[in-house]
Formats: sequence, structure tokens, C-alpha cells
Amino acid sequence: MPANSGLLNERAAFLLKKLVNSYISDGQPVGSNQLAKDAGLNISPATIRNVMSSLEKKGLVKAPHTSAGRIPTEEGFRMFVDSLLEVQPLQKKLLTKLKLELDPDQDTESLLNHASQMVSELTHMAGVISIPKPSQSVLRHIEFLTLPDKRVLAILVTNEKEVQNRVIHLDKEYSAEQLQSAANFLNQHFSGKDIYQIRKDLLSELGNARQNMDDIMQTAIDVAGKALLDEKNDNQPYLVQGEGNLVRYGDAKDTDQLQQMLEMFNHKRDMLGLLDRCIQAEGVKIFIGHEVGIEGLGDCSVITAPYSVKGECLGVLGVIGPTRMNYDKVIPVVDVTARLLGEALNH
Repeated sequence: MPANSGLLNERAAFLLKKLVNSYISDGQPVGSNQLAKDAGLNISPATIRNVMSSLEKKGLVKAPHTSAGRIPTEEGFRMFVDSLLEVQPLQKKLLTKLKLELDPDQDTESLLNHASQMVSELTHMAGVISIPKPSQSVLRHIEFLTLPDKRVLAILVTNEKEVQNRVIHLDKEYSAEQLQSAANFLNQHFSGKDIYQIRKDLLSELGNARQNMDDIMQTAIDVAGKALLDEKNDNQPYLVQGEGNLVRYGDAKDTDQLQQMLEMFNHKRDMLGLLDRCIQAEGVKIFIGHEVGIEGLGDCSVITAPYSVKGECLGVLGVIGPTRMNYDKVIPVVDVTARLLGEALNH
């Protein structure tokens, strides 16, 4: 558990806040002389050294081996975030930009892409978003177009406005007339029903004697059975954008950790475990350093917020970056973007 800010007097809390802000700004250890200058208090560097010594004993700051200055520990960052941080409201121009990018007239895939792209772009971190598992996709309309080499383009309109184009490979050639008849059959009998249930019902018909089926039914089963198979989300449980932004925070001495961090995005099980933990929480969730619980992200922080539709949490949106990120600016970007994403999906 992080130390309680109530254990710090006003001066110590003020100096800790100044030290953390300075370290976030340039990533360098902060010496007593510099801190005395930045603090603007009428106290000597010796007094500040005594305060720093007290903060060090509490585990809130530490002195790197190569410098007499001090940097915040994970516990120091945690106290700063929980007790000393003053979150800045999102600028109006940024809010306007987010609303334009998250236009409700887009399909779900575009909205998810734009949301993760925007948090990455606005925070200069890596943006991450968990892709919701499809609870229900209702078929509104389906069309088939013939392609060469026993292929067919299936055009599906699902839910209210989502359009998907899928190229399917068949075992035999079908004429345009056969495909049109199959599409008419499906639209007439299955429009408004869940596509996964439709596929299940169609495939169950294979247990019947084929001679009892007419050509239209057989074509519908063959073509729709493959067209309605959703492989889209199976291999992409989350989306990451802007990993390259993290390189700007690295230097020669932590190249190995930077490499570990970049490789971490490919470890689906660990990343999904983290995102699942975030889904369980309400509002903004902040993990600092080893709180993340993933090897290779020891000097990083993760900030997430859930996005919901009709009160149901579908996933989380967040950023991954160094512990010395600008929490006061990053938190509102993540929070507001997640809420706007939920509002767009609600439409």
C-alpha cells in the first residue's frame, strides 16, 4: 500500500510534488539546490536535504547511484497521483477534435481504431483498446457477388449500420442467379435474427436428406454457412497503436527495458489479463510500475477507462507509457475519449 499523504506535513508534500513534476519534465534526478530554486520557498538547501532524507526513509524518493539528486519511487508516484495531483480539464479544441473523430455515423471497427489512435496521438504514448466480444450481431441484409476461382463476395449489413465485406472460398461454382436466389431466401427468412444462430440453424439442416432440399436451400446453406462465420475478432482481442511513441522516452541505459516493453504487446495472455482487471473497475484506473503485474513493464504506467453501451461495459481504452508521464494531462484524455466512444457506440 502506498504511504498515506497524511504522514507528510505541508512542506514535505509540497516539495515531493515539485520533485515529481521536475522529474516528469526532464527525467533527471533533482538536487536540493535545484529544488530550493524551483520551490520558491524561503528555506535553505540544507533544510530541503533534511526533508528529502525523511521522504527517502518513507520510501517515496531514492538517490540513483550516479547522482546526488533524487527521483520518485513507485510509492512516490502513487502518493503523487492519489493525493497531490491536480488534473487539468481537457482543452476545448481537443474536445472538439475528439468529437469529430468519434462521429457516431462510423461503424464499430472505425470507432475503436479512431479512439485508440486519438489517445495515442494526444498523449504521445501507446494507445490500447480491448475489442468487445460480439454478444449479438443481427443480420439486416445480405448480398452475394460472384468472383473468379470459386470465390464469392458476401456483403453483410448487421445491426443498424455495420457493413462487412467477406471473400469466401467455395467447393463449386455458383451462378449469379443461384446466389441471388439464396440471398433472397436468407433475407426473407432470417433478417432480424442473430447471425450466429442463423449459421447454426442452417448447418443443422445438413442432417436432413439432401434430396429433400431444393437448389435454393442447398445454395443458402453452402454459401451462408461460410459467409456468416466470424473469424474477425478471434485473433485480435485488443488493438495497440503508437508503440513507436515510447522510443522517445528511452536512452542508452534502458534500451533493454524498452525492447522488453515493445515485445510485451505481443504477449496476448498477459495483456488481456491486465485489460480484464481494468474492466472490473469503475472509472479511470491507474497502474504504476509493478502494479501493472507484467514482467517488462516495471518502469511503466498504464491508465485505462471503461467504455460502455447502455450501461454494459464492453471494454477498456487506455495508454501505456513511462512512469514519468504527465498524469494531469493524460488522465482526462483517456477518461473523456472512453466516454465519447461509449456515446458514439450507443447511437
